[in-house]
Amino acid sequence: MSAKLQTLKVGLFGTPLNSLITVVTVVLLGWVVSPLLRWGILNATWTGTSADCALGIGGCWAFVGAKFRFILFAFYPPALQWRPLIVMVLLLGLLVVTAQPRFWRKGLLVAWFVVIAASWMLMSGTLTPSVVPSNQWGGVAVTLFVWLVCFGLATPLAILLALARRSGMGGLRTLAIVFIELMRGTPMVAILYVAMLILPMAIPNGQLIDKNIRAVIMITPFWSAYLAEVIRGGLQAIPSGQYEAAAALGLGYWRTMQLVVLPQALRFVIPGMVNLAIGFLLATSLLAVIGIFDLLNAARSSATDPQWLGYYDEAYLFAALIYFMLCFGGSRYSLWLEKHLHRPECR
Repeated sequence: MSAKLQTLKVGLFGTPLNSLITVVTVVLLGWVVSPLLRWGILNATWTGTSADCALGIGGCWAFVGAKFRFILFAFYPPALQWRPLIVMVLLLGLLVVTAQPRFWRKGLLVAWFVVIAASWMLMSGTLTPSVVPSNQWGGVAVTLFVWLVCFGLATPLAILLALARRSGMGGLRTLAIVFIELMRGTPMVAILYVAMLILPMAIPNGQLIDKNIRAVIMITPFWSAYLAEVIRGGLQAIPSGQYEAAAALGLGYWRTMQLVVLPQALRFVIPGMVNLAIGFLLATSLLAVIGIFDLLNAARSSATDPQWLGYYDEAYLFAALIYFMLCFGGSRYSLWLEKHLHRPECR
């Protein structure tokens, strides 16, 4: 028997208490999973119309098939839905490239700006005829766009905030502390209402700003405050000998941070940053409060169609599956990156 199987056997049945917990857990899972299996697979309706689903006793996955494009693209014109599809491919491709350390060069920053700008122009119709207003955007493309833009902008801002909070300059440190604690003490819903109601009043001459841009402007500093605390924890984990060695080599403050401290600190906080990234992705569902049709809001609205009224369970389960694939992929990537960047600890 392999070591892993032996460890699993001991963990499940190593003691009478462990054996009892294992048996009770299996019984509870059987009690819960069995009806879900019958509802979701065995008795489900996979094709047909809403009338066919009404005759069945299981889940109506024909609804997901009928509303698949709406959940992905919301109200975007059907004839132009190839645009958000290309945007989704571009954004996911950018994620895949960014996730590989061999591409961590200055050119990657240029790629971020190019992909984000191209995605915006493609969605709005700047690059091709037929302009599509942002109130028709929605679904997975908008969720990915807002998430990537906000997280991408929040990361460098968070690094500066973390450095400022550890600065020896009292005024700068105080400002950083006030900003971080104020943002972390404010609900994200309140931040979104500020983006919707307060921010437009601060714009001179009554100019209007796209609601997606308003969301990015307010969410970015909000997320940066949380990221800053995670990065500050990584900075505190760096031994003082690293600073002393950099000073002995004649490196200034910024060169020390760039070449010595930040690479190690960011490596220490990979799990925390990925955890926050996953949480931020799930938090994009709150964009519905300012009228942005993200993935979850599009799924909910799809079940209000009079022809498919009331199939909320199927809609939410499909949206949950998409969220799960993105989040589970991120968690597995975090484990891989930790092992890939593992280095002997220096003192």
